[in-house]
This record gives sequence, C-alpha cells and structure tokens, in this order.
Amino acid sequence: MSETIDQNRRRLIGAGAVTIAAAPFVTIASAQASPPASFGPLKQVDAGPLTIGYVDAGPADGPPVILLHGWPYDIHAFVEVVPLLVAKGHRVIVPHLRGHGTTLFRSADAPRNGQQAALGQDVIALMDALKIGTAIVAGFDWGARTACIVAALWPARCKALVSVSGYLIGSQEANRMPLPPKAEYQWWYQYYFATERGREGYGKYRRDFSRLIWGTASPKWRFDDATFDRSMASLDNPDHVAIVIHNYRWRLGLAEGEPAYDAMEKTLATGPVIAVPTITMEGDTNGAPHPDPANYRGKFSGKYAHRTIGGGVGHNLPQEAPRDFAQAVIEVGSW
Repeated sequence: MSETIDQNRRRLIGAGAVTIAAAPFVTIASAQASPPASFGPLKQVDAGPLTIGYVDAGPADGPPVILLHGWPYDIHAFVEVVPLLVAKGHRVIVPHLRGHGTTLFRSADAPRNGQQAALGQDVIALMDALKIGTAIVAGFDWGARTACIVAALWPARCKALVSVSGYLIGSQEANRMPLPPKAEYQWWYQYYFATERGREGYGKYRRDFSRLIWGTASPKWRFDDATFDRSMASLDNPDHVAIVIHNYRWRLGLAEGEPAYDAMEKTLATGPVIAVPTITMEGDTNGAPHPDPANYRGKFSGKYAHRTIGGGVGHNLPQEAPRDFAQAVIEVGSW
C-alpha cells in the first residue's frame, strides 16, 4: 500500500493543534516573540555504557513510543510530534543518541563507538532502564536505521515500526562496493570524514557543516536561525565528533567496532527481514541519499504501508511534517 499526501494544506491546521496540545510539557513562544518551541527539563538515566538524556512525556501507563532522531539533528526534530502523540494517550520517550545533548559515556575509558549495532543496543538498554517491555519505535536518518535494527534484532521489544526512508540496515561488506559517480558524489562527507582533515574540519566547522546538510537534505524547508541554533546546542556534546567520525569510518570498514557487537553485526549484514507492523515514509523533496521505496518493500514481511509526503517535504520529515509523522505512529500502533 502506498499513498502520497500533500503537506501544504495541513500546515495551518497543524500549527494551531500543536500549540494547544503541547502546553503541559513544551514551551511555546508567544505571538510577539519568535523563539521556537522547546522541551522542558530532560530526564537522565544510566543505561548500558551511557547516561542518557531523554524527554518523557505523557501518561506513565500509556502505550510507549520511542522516537529516534538523526544526524546532524537532535530531539527537537520531534518537538511538534510529541504533543500530538500524548494527546492520543501515548507515553513518549525521545532520547538524545550517543554523542548528542546530555547523553554521555559513564566511563572516560569507554570506546566512542558509533557503529550501528551499538546504537541499537542503546535503545534496548534505555528500555530496560525505564522498565519498558515493548514500544512503538520510530525515527529518521540515524534514528530510522536504529529503529530498524531494534525491530530486526529484538522483535519482541518492538510493537511496531515507523521508518523514514525505509530499510536502512547496512553492512561493511556492502559499503565496500563502489557506486556510480553521481551516487558517490552525494556521499562526499563520508569520504571527507575518512581523513584527519575531515575530523578536524568537522570539529571546527560543525555548525557550518550542519547548516549545509540541513539545506541540501531539505531544500524547501525554510527553517530559521533560532530553530537551527536550538538543535546545534546538542552537537556541543564532548563525544559528538568522535561518534560521528567513527560511525562513518566504521561503515567503510576503516575503523574497528567493538567485539561485543560482532554477533549482532553478523546478523545485520545478512539484511534480516523485519516482521513487525511497519509504515515507511518519504518526503517528496528528500535531498539526502536514500533508497527507492520499491527496493526495500521485500524487507518487511508483516502488515506494511508506505507514505510519500508531498508539498516539498525533505529529509527531516518529523520536523517538516509533524502531523503526518504522528499519524503514522498512531496508525501503525493500532494494527
């Protein structure tokens, strides 16, 4: 099943609904002031090797939803999604991924590891710490890959899945295969990060770098400086650069992972089929590298639907089209 949804006609209605629903836990700017909405104080919990900073909104006994952000973004990608889900009775957890915001390593000696299995294990550790047995897991970019990993490796913990850009689980072996020049060009920063110049450059110019990525990945998204700055504060995490660089170097087989994740990575490298109920989503103006939905349909064996969101929606779909993203989470949770 596939649908195209025009986002333009929903924007004015969505803005008013979010303002009303968000009041208990999201700060909304007045008509005279222009700062964007923001979450209140975050919670913090020890989970695996990390102390994770996270939003916890809605009724404690509500059906849990875990929302996972991408790079170079942060939890504020979901600031307008959260109140819509809470209004439907969900408990919504939005963690900072490792290397972002207030999520920190508990030990100075822990490897600053950004490999895909580590991020998936972080979600399970968080669920264990919060005593959440099963949850709907949803995300975009790094968060979509992580959500797919949770659904593939721990299906008993994943009630349902929403994944922007579909099936994103990768393998080092597959990533070694050369792509046509146009596709390689889109991944320019992956090769930049493979160099020490890239590591130093990202550390020095991460805000300029992120603004470039935001603009190319979502060419029709007219975000303002305040919205951008709100998320960039999360990239000041002391481990951020190390995690990002390791993530991309590991993908290309240029950096080692941790042995603790070897078995998981072996399974993930086979491209496991995901059996939990799933909705995949795509913006019609996604400027970031992403697979064609037809290419990953066979990776989902349970109840499945795809949504293409029209109206100039780019890579950061939850922030650009929050009502459509929230509706997908609500719908898949009812299957």
